[in-house]
Amino acid sequence: MALSDGPGFSGSPSNRSAGLMRRRLAAAAAALLLLTACSGEQERPPATGGTVKIAINGWAGYEASAAVLSRLLTQELGYQVRKVPLNEAESWKGLEKGTVDVIVENWGREAEKKTYIEEKKVAVSAGRNGNKGAIGWYVPQWMVDRYPDITDWRQLNKYAHLFKTNKSGDLGQLLDGDPSYVTNDEALVRNLGLRYKVVYAGSEKALIDAARRATQQRTPLLMYFYEPQWLFAQTKLVKINLPPYAIGCDARAAEVKCDYPPYLLDKIVSRRFADTGGRAYELVRNFVWTNDQQNAVANDMTNNGLNADQAAVKWIKANRIVWKDWVPG
Repeated sequence: MALSDGPGFSGSPSNRSAGLMRRRLAAAAAALLLLTACSGEQERPPATGGTVKIAINGWAGYEASAAVLSRLLTQELGYQVRKVPLNEAESWKGLEKGTVDVIVENWGREAEKKTYIEEKKVAVSAGRNGNKGAIGWYVPQWMVDRYPDITDWRQLNKYAHLFKTNKSGDLGQLLDGDPSYVTNDEALVRNLGLRYKVVYAGSEKALIDAARRATQQRTPLLMYFYEPQWLFAQTKLVKINLPPYAIGCDARAAEVKCDYPPYLLDKIVSRRFADTGGRAYELVRNFVWTNDQQNAVANDMTNNGLNADQAAVKWIKANRIVWKDWVPG
């Protein structure tokens, strides 16, 4: 007679025990298979969430922030990142056109905020990025040592002859960076009655090279510059005291007669990205770091032979305690 171990089996006691044991083993195997499946679900790497398009503006500090954010989006969340080199104004246009999702470091740009956030409603702020920005006019430390009153803007005309160049003619030269940078310098020169001409160096690198030459060769230099910036750890520059900033003193750009305001730098994203970016948007929103942290990455990029991603990886490995809370659960 064929034996059965199914329900209702009424064979001998030994056969019944064997059938019970087989059923228990089968149940345990099923439970183990379910547990393994659940465990595999938890350990699986994050699924690719699409592509995040980050504008890259032309200064090392911005590129440092973008590099760290890009690496975390890729490494921790499984997104791809497309870096889009643009100047500041073009980056805002990209938010509207769909070619940009994220501006990592925004310096004020109140006109653009009015147009793209308030009026067109195609962009939103994603909060502060933690960097505290300052813009101003600077001279090398050696000039202050030799001419102690040169940091008073009212004395600048007395020293204009020191700053003459082929590009400025009979006027002193005020060296600016890229024309797309946030600057009131031409209006300031005009409205403060200064005998200077604004000359554009064209890039952050050109400004840094000029500052280094002026320090090493002790040649006169008056330049537009800004913080955060790694150069201040290597080269001593002193800020000129322009008329102090007060709220509203720069409301009409053509009439500006005051210093630049302090900047609490923020992140700007397209409204579409804010609405549909999911965990990528959460990471961008949570990203907040200090001037010193940005300068460390920018310095590795500029002076220590690392490319942007290598510098970001180095910082991320050493600073998990800083960035772990940026990554959404």
